[in-house]
Amino acid sequence: MHALAPVPLNDRELVRYVRRIADRWPLAGALLGGARVDDLHGAGPQRERGAEYVVVLVSDGFDGVPWLERVHQASSLWDAREMGETADVHCYTPPEFDRKRETLRIVHDTAESGVDLLAL
Repeated sequence: MHALAPVPLNDRELVRYVRRIADRWPLAGALLGGARVDDLHGAGPQRERGAEYVVVLVSDGFDGVPWLERVHQASSLWDAREMGETADVHCYTPPEFDRKRETLRIVHDTAESGVDLLAL
């Protein structure tokens, strides 16, 4: 039995998502991780997948905005139908991101091996 080839990322929709976010907040960083990115990096099928998509957004514009409000707004801009799945969205100011990168594994892993959405 052969493993299925990983599904390529929808770069066109990812670029549109970043534009929708950048219309609201100036982005210092936008990273994509999760199981779909791990698939593209050759992770084996025998693993706990976790979230299909993890988005980490970094902006000074989040300063003063309650965390749940940031996440709700940024999540509502993600097109799950176009991407084939919802995203686990994280929104941090640069200092928050530095702290979360050290303390939250999903943020660390996305920062280390995720796709830089600003480079698309």
